[in-house]
Amino acid sequence: MPNYKITVEYDGTNFVGWQQQANGVSVQSSLQDSVFKLSGEKVVVYGAGRTDAGVHAYGQVASFVISKKISTDVIRDGLNQHLRPLMISVLKAEEVDNDFHARFSAKKRWYVYKIINRRSPLTIDANRAWCVHKILDTKKMQNESASFLGKHDLNAFRSAHCQSKSSIRTIDDIIINIKNESIFIEVVAKSFLHSQVRIMVGTLVDIAKGNINTSILEIINSKNREVAGQTAPANGLYLKKIAY
Repeated sequence: MPNYKITVEYDGTNFVGWQQQANGVSVQSSLQDSVFKLSGEKVVVYGAGRTDAGVHAYGQVASFVISKKISTDVIRDGLNQHLRPLMISVLKAEEVDNDFHARFSAKKRWYVYKIINRRSPLTIDANRAWCVHKILDTKKMQNESASFLGKHDLNAFRSAHCQSKSSIRTIDDIIINIKNESIFIEVVAKSFLHSQVRIMVGTLVDIAKGNINTSILEIINSKNREVAGQTAPANGLYLKKIAY
């Protein structure tokens, strides 16, 4: 049976997250409904990253298996037709080997967090960035962020709802770019703990505000969530891309 890989973009504002839930519309359930309308088959669409409610994606990757062979152009265009008017777009569809799995075959994930640092409230970027009104010490953010690089026990940077058995993770890269009043924090790793990037960002912001005087290295070594900073809002986070 053909196995299809799709690259998906979405605005997460009005979704309960990627994963299908009983309490609202999810990205996963929306894609599964559109596959059913296109193919007549009920399938599970597996995603590379289980983004939370309000989190967006430029390049989420998903995969599913159906019994009939359909051209990739028809997969892409047909799914998009059935997804309207939801804020989900299938950018690309490919037929892949049977052993490909969007989640378990992933080698690396890129997340980007967008902050707008200004006094005035957001309009165009409302629900798509975190507006921080107090001027941030971005140089301090950049310097402190380097302590995340490498393999660490990041128990201080995961939510109480995290179900992962181990809190040890390896951060391959973290880059903070500043363009005028916009701050982009890109974090690269094979896998992440629940809310990890948002807690990392929230902690860096608290340090840049002067609300936390403890260093990132000291917070990591504490392994204590209470020592880290706030959890940044979901609406500033984007799943950028997945590497296989």
